[in-house]
Amino acid sequence: MKQRKKRDLPTKVCPVCNRPFSWRKKWEKNWDEVIYCSERCRSEGRGNNKIQHTK
Repeated sequence: MKQRKKRDLPTKVCPVCNRPFSWRKKWEKNWDEVIYCSERCRSEGRGNNKIQHTK
């Protein structure tokens, strides 16, 4: 594969931190399933489904 410049790589926006992130070699096989930019955002994103009760 011909090397591409970073600006030419596909990008997505993380739904937790709203920051753009670029394609990485480790995501080559499952880029379509990548949602979060990091493990931290992934754990926070899954935690948002919990219902918080307030009095």
